[in-house]
This record gives sequence, C-alpha cells and structure tokens, in this order.
Amino acid sequence: MAGDPTTAPASAGAVSMSGPGGPDEVLRLGDTGFDAATALLARHGLRLVPVAAGEAIPGSYWGECEAGLVGTTVYARPDTPVHSLLHEACHLIVMPAERRAAVHTDATDSVPEEDAACYLQILLSDELPGVGRDRLMADMDAWGYSFRLGSARAWFETDAEDARAFLAQRGLVPTASL
Repeated sequence: MAGDPTTAPASAGAVSMSGPGGPDEVLRLGDTGFDAATALLARHGLRLVPVAAGEAIPGSYWGECEAGLVGTTVYARPDTPVHSLLHEACHLIVMPAERRAAVHTDATDSVPEEDAACYLQILLSDELPGVGRDRLMADMDAWGYSFRLGSARAWFETDAEDARAFLAQRGLVPTASL
C-alpha cells in the first residue's frame, strides 16, 4: 500500500491501513508454501522470489514481513502474510505495463488503483489452495485494512463498484466473479 504509512487517501474502498503488526493468526506463505503463489504470479507476468527468514525484504513499503516490489518481481519470506503478497502483486497487475519496470517499493499511482488492487487480491485468493476470499478478507480485517463500511467483506460485496469497473476496463475481472 502506498502513501503515508498510517493512512492512505480516502476512497470508496480501502481508506487506511495500520501497517505491520497484525495478529499472528493471519495466513502466511510458510503456511501455504510458495509453489501455488509462484504459479499464480507467473500467470500474470510476475516473478515471486523467496527471501530467507530474518532477511530484509527488498522493495517492502512497510518493512518487517510485508512483501516487496522491484520491477515485475515480488519478494516475500515465509512469514509474509498471504494478503500482503497478493496485495503487492495486484498493484503490479493493475498498473499499466509501461510503469511496471520502474516500480520500486511504492506502486500506487492513484486511489482507483489502490482499490482495484484490494478487490483483485480478494478475487485471486480463490486461486490459492487453502486461502480463498473468506479467509483473505478476514485476514485483511485482522491486519488492519480499514474500509469505510467497516470490513473488507462489506466493501467487496456492496461498495466496490468503482474497483470492479476499473478492473473490467482493463480486462482483469473474470465474468464469473462479478
């Protein structure tokens, strides 16, 4: 997530995030393994590079265990939350291809892109075994993503029209998910 580490610009969807420090109960890459996530990112032209436990994550906006971005590469450790990996990868997926190569750490260009990344990460969570949108939305709430309607689910189900339109305009929303 880009912007000030404690708040992002107000939008219809994601309006703030508390940053690192979410509860231990969130699903982490060490719980799910890297293979399915690596394959998912590769389908979108991205590369997932594992980082050794305890090492700094290159391109991490939040630091700590949060995923990082450098160009079309997403970096993550076993303790990286799955929601973080998906969120950062989705920033790259929703941005214009010509901007991807220059990205380092801060990927957000606009509130619509931020909202689209949040929406797409929920959709893509269904493609990861053992994750799915119910678990991902619960983890987003537990970690501190903040939505105007109070939860990721409420936003996703009733207030994300702009994010869906953004994704549809770019051919990124499967028809079955609408």
